[in-house]
Amino acid sequence: MSSDEKPDGRPAAPRSLAEALRARDDASLAALLRARPDLVTPVPTDLTQLATRAGTRASVVRALERLDRFALQTAEALAVAGDPASYDELLGLMAGDDGDAAVAAALPHAVGTLREQALVWGGDDPLRLVRTARELLSPSPQHPSPTGLGPTVQEATAGMSPGRIQELVAAAGLPSTHDAVSAAAALTALFTDRERMAKLLGQAPPEAREVLSRLVWGPPYGQVTADPAAHLRWLLDRGLLLPTAPGTVVLPREVALHLRGGRAHRETEPVPPPVEPAGPTGTRQGSPQVVDATAAGQAYTALATVEELLKDWDEGGPAVLRAGGLSVRDLKRTAVALDVSEPVAAFWVELAYAAGLLASDGEADERYAATPAHDEWRERPAADRWAELAGAWLAATRTAGLVGGRDAKDRTLAALGPGLDRSVAPEVRRRVLALLAALPAGTSPDPDSVLARLRWERPLRGPQQEDDLRSRLARWTLQEAELLGVTGRGALSSHGRALLGAPEPQAAGGTPGIPDTPGDKLPVHHRAAPAGAPAAGPVPPGPADPQARAAARAAAARLLAPLLPEPLDHVLLQADLTAVAPGPLQRPLADVLDVLADVESKGGATVYRFTPASVRRALDAGRSASDLHAFLAAHSRTPVPQPLAYLIDDVARRHGHLRVGAASAYVRCDDDAVLNEILADKRSAALRLRRLAPTVLAAQADPAALLEGLRALGYAPAAESAEGDVVITRADARRTPPRTPPEPVPEGPPVPDATLLTAAVRAIRAGDLASTAPRKTPGTPPAPGELPRTSPAETLATVQAAVLTGEALWIGYVNADGAASQRVIAPVRVEGGFVTAYDHTADEVRTYPLHRITGVAELADD
Repeated sequence: MSSDEKPDGRPAAPRSLAEALRARDDASLAALLRARPDLVTPVPTDLTQLATRAGTRASVVRALERLDRFALQTAEALAVAGDPASYDELLGLMAGDDGDAAVAAALPHAVGTLREQALVWGGDDPLRLVRTARELLSPSPQHPSPTGLGPTVQEATAGMSPGRIQELVAAAGLPSTHDAVSAAAALTALFTDRERMAKLLGQAPPEAREVLSRLVWGPPYGQVTADPAAHLRWLLDRGLLLPTAPGTVVLPREVALHLRGGRAHRETEPVPPPVEPAGPTGTRQGSPQVVDATAAGQAYTALATVEELLKDWDEGGPAVLRAGGLSVRDLKRTAVALDVSEPVAAFWVELAYAAGLLASDGEADERYAATPAHDEWRERPAADRWAELAGAWLAATRTAGLVGGRDAKDRTLAALGPGLDRSVAPEVRRRVLALLAALPAGTSPDPDSVLARLRWERPLRGPQQEDDLRSRLARWTLQEAELLGVTGRGALSSHGRALLGAPEPQAAGGTPGIPDTPGDKLPVHHRAAPAGAPAAGPVPPGPADPQARAAARAAAARLLAPLLPEPLDHVLLQADLTAVAPGPLQRPLADVLDVLADVESKGGATVYRFTPASVRRALDAGRSASDLHAFLAAHSRTPVPQPLAYLIDDVARRHGHLRVGAASAYVRCDDDAVLNEILADKRSAALRLRRLAPTVLAAQADPAALLEGLRALGYAPAAESAEGDVVITRADARRTPPRTPPEPVPEGPPVPDATLLTAAVRAIRAGDLASTAPRKTPGTPPAPGELPRTSPAETLATVQAAVLTGEALWIGYVNADGAASQRVIAPVRVEGGFVTAYDHTADEVRTYPLHRITGVAELADD
């Protein structure tokens, strides 16, 4: 019989977590490293180090925070069970004395999840919760257990005098014992015996039973006076309440479990709450075609809004605050310019920033402006531009919903400023959209059911908070997805589904949102997981491969493109000096109209209005009257109205009749009567004009102020250069130097890819082989984890002998970076201060400098 087997032939239970990990196959180790990526950085040298790292407080806390509610309840039940606990004991704590079919069906999967993540080890009998997790979840006065249970009788009576314990035993009707330990054991046996305990409580006064009912579900602690009432004295005399400090008593765990019917939790939640359709009868449900059309309309509006934002900041946007970010005043101005609320304006600003379309220019007087990437983005097809925006939103950790709130130092959080990164945001966005993708096509979810599902998948430890970060992120995701056009009427669109990389909706028959997972495949667990159990581990943050992300964006763009309106090459000119664009315009036409006319209203159709100032703006940009007439005639489906033609000709006739140049500034005009008219106008006094010649006036104002002053008087002056040529003024598009979009802030170490997992498992196995291989060492063997130590002469002699005999050796090796490791090698040759050997740990032939080998030892014959 092997030492690894029981007398009945079954495998013996592992004696430590390291032994349990050693019994796993490579796929199971890879699953552990994938579920807990903090364990793989840096790669552990062997399985003993992996087990040690998996039991550290920081790593266990991170793993517990990523459990779903039922798996966490299972861990909490194990923390109040015996150590070790049998599977049947755990099932009793979860399902109670009366049993629960749903709990019994879901418990194997929960235990499998805990075991897969190395929070539980051992077989079904016994089950062992890792020590750190037990310390975190066990009841204590400083950290009450989520179960509401208190300490055991053994723990509560640890500091009690032997005489007092014997008094409790006698009052409970038990025979006296020889010591305090056996007395506490007798009380424990009484409190865990359902029949004897029911008989004892049947003798309790009604007031005493009322006290127990108030403590049974926690908190288990209460206050008593120095002279307690009779019903409290009755409980104290029988150990049903035990003193923990002067004036404080506690309900022992065994008593509480009896009163609860054996249940560790008031309510167990083995099945995740379903995501319900919106409305009592699904009133928000619509056809997928309507949803896609609505989402496409929102997507077009999103593109137009971002373009308008960047156009508004094209000549240099708001200044950057000293602490970084956008001022409240500038955010309000942006909201007014976009005709949206301030929180929505913050969302569009942050979205453009996340997509790399705007940034700070880095100048001394730092301002926000569009980046060179914006010019490339504008030239791409509309569907591709939307896919880039939506992809940036999906991966961004910056959270616009926090703008206007307060940070930990009570400072206001500003748009584009620091402190807006929340590393969990991409995961929550993807999870919310995945829940929407699991609903039938065209169905919008009830937001409260989405929040309930997320709280089940990632429950809060400690008191539940309705306004926790994940819930707020989920609500913001639903709102932002609608603004961006990922959803339409609250339902996920087909292009939103493609962006997420989700499959097409399944036919009816399964539980929405609960992926089918196979049973637990770990060899030490023999109970199959229930069908339809939720997958364990963290929600994947989306495709890690950039090519996969690009493919998802391309697929979304292909689906969206047919739904977007085609750009038009014409407008409808009207006699009231307006032009109506019945849809989106082609970019050259839109750019010219933006200069020639002012936007009066937006919506399904955009209305432009022509004014003397707008026509003058076009003339200042270098257009002539004939150019404007030809442009309007070429792009209007209606004849050019006579009032508009007269307006253009009238402004053009007066445009440039006056010339303003730099002296401080001067005005010249061939018609001296016009200059006399200007001098006689009292409104020109502020310009402080004086005549230099019959056709020239000098001013003490600068040329720009002089231009504005004369235009305010109703004239149409033109600026001229020092050479006397007319200065053509075009909008000066300001651009920042090339900027990269902000990198998302990851939540802990990234999930390792398949290549890294394979290499890590191989390295851990190799290191474990080297550290556990039986060996023969002269003198005192090294302690576990220490490298062998031999003199250089002994090392050289042993290696040379191994070359002749072909035996394998165990060596300690320190590489050039100072990292120490243990290896098992089969030397092939020794020459020039190097040994060439087949390295069993790396499964390849390597060459090692002899001076870096700390020592050698022969492997044992077995």
